[in-house]
Amino acid sequence: MAGLVLMLGGASLLAYRWYLRPTTLTVAVGSLDGEANKLISAIAGKLTESKATVRLRLVQTTGPLESAAAFASGKVDLAVVRGDVGDLSQAQAVIVLAHAVALIIAPPGTSISDVTELKRSTLGVIGFEANQKLIKVLSDEYDLPRAGVTFKPLLPSDARRALEAKEVRAILVVMPLTEKYLSLLRGVLPQTSRTGPVMIAIESAGAIAEKERAYESFDVPKGTLRGSPPIPPDDLTTLRTSFYLVAQKKLGNDLIGDLTQSIMTARHNLLAELPGLAQIATPDTDADAYIPVHPGAAAFYEGTRESFLDQWGNAIFLAPMIAGGLASVLAAAWKFLRPVETPSRQEALDMLYALGPRIRAAEQMPELDEIEREIDQVLRTQRKQPVGDDQAERAVTAVNVAAHRLENLIHDRRAHLASQQPGPAGS
Repeated sequence: MAGLVLMLGGASLLAYRWYLRPTTLTVAVGSLDGEANKLISAIAGKLTESKATVRLRLVQTTGPLESAAAFASGKVDLAVVRGDVGDLSQAQAVIVLAHAVALIIAPPGTSISDVTELKRSTLGVIGFEANQKLIKVLSDEYDLPRAGVTFKPLLPSDARRALEAKEVRAILVVMPLTEKYLSLLRGVLPQTSRTGPVMIAIESAGAIAEKERAYESFDVPKGTLRGSPPIPPDDLTTLRTSFYLVAQKKLGNDLIGDLTQSIMTARHNLLAELPGLAQIATPDTDADAYIPVHPGAAAFYEGTRESFLDQWGNAIFLAPMIAGGLASVLAAAWKFLRPVETPSRQEALDMLYALGPRIRAAEQMPELDEIEREIDQVLRTQRKQPVGDDQAERAVTAVNVAAHRLENLIHDRRAHLASQQPGPAGS
C-alpha cells in the first residue's frame, strides 16, 4: 500500500507538471506598416519572459488578407484579422486589437461633403486588396459605378503626389484613430495654416452596418485630424471595423482562457513603452456577436474560470480511495485465482501434528472418518513432490511415521468410542 501511495503521488505530480507545461500556438500576423507585427511580437516576448503557460510563435504575412487565408486553411492556431477581410467562419475572438475607421479625404478647397457627391471621380485606395469588401459595400449602397466613380490602388508614399497631380479626387484609408496614424495622415495630405484637407462623410453608415455586420456606424469627433481650424468641423459619420486576434474553434477553453489572461497581463506591463496596446479591448460577448468570443476568453472576461482545484479537486480526493478499493479487490481476486500451492513437507508435518488433538477429542465415528480423509489427502499431495537428496528422504520418512502414528491413534479412539456404546437390550 505504501508503494501504491508513492506511485499515485508520483503520477499526480507528473500529471500536474504535464497540465502546466507551456503550449506554443502559431499566430499569423501582418500589416501594411508592420505595427500589428510589432505589438504581437512584444506580447509574445513578454509571455516567454514571464514563463506563461501559453506561448506565441509568429508567422509573418503581408497583411490581414493573407493572415485570414492562413487561418481559414488551418495552417495557424491564431491570426490577427480585420473583421471585413477573408473567411472568418471558424474564427472566435480572443481580443480586439484595435478599431479601424474608414476615412475618405480630399485636398483643401474640395466642396464634396458626402459620398453621394462623388461623381465621375477617381478614388485612390490605400490597401486596395484588403479594402475590397469596403469598396463593394460603398459601391452597392451609393451605386458608384453608375455615378462614374472608379477606384485606384495607392501606396501610402504615392498618396500626396496622386492628390497634387489630380490623378485621384480623394483617398480612402482604413486606420486606427491614434496619434501615430493621424500624424502619418497629416504628412500625406497637402494643407496650409488656414486651409486643410476635407473629410467626406459616409452618411449611410447606419444602413450599411445593418446589412454588413463587419461594420458599425461611427462618428469621428470634431477636430480629430486638426484642432485649429478643426478638421472635421463637426462630428463626421463614417464606418468602423475592428482588428481581432482570433482563435480556432477547436482550441480548448482552458488554453484560450490562459492565453487571454496572459495577454491582458502583458498589455498592462508593456503599456508604458507601447501606447498602441491601449487599443486592446474586450470583444463583444453577446451570443449574436459578428465574431463570437471564444468560450475560454469569455470565461476570463466574465470571471467564471475554474481553477485547477475546482476542476480536479474531486478526482484528487477520490483517487486514493478508489485506488485503495481497487487494490483490495485485486488482492482478493489474485488470492482466489492463483493456483493452489503444494505445501512443503515441513508444512505437511505441521498439519499432521495438528490432527492429534482432534483425534483425542473426537466424540463421533464420522469425525474420525473425516480426519482419516485429511491424512490421505496430505499423503497424496506429498507423493507429487520430488525426492532429490537425503534430507528430502528423511522428511518423507518423518511424514510417513507421523501418519502411521495418527492411524494408531484413530484405531485406539475408535475402540474407546465403541466400548462406551451401550450393548444390545437384554444382554
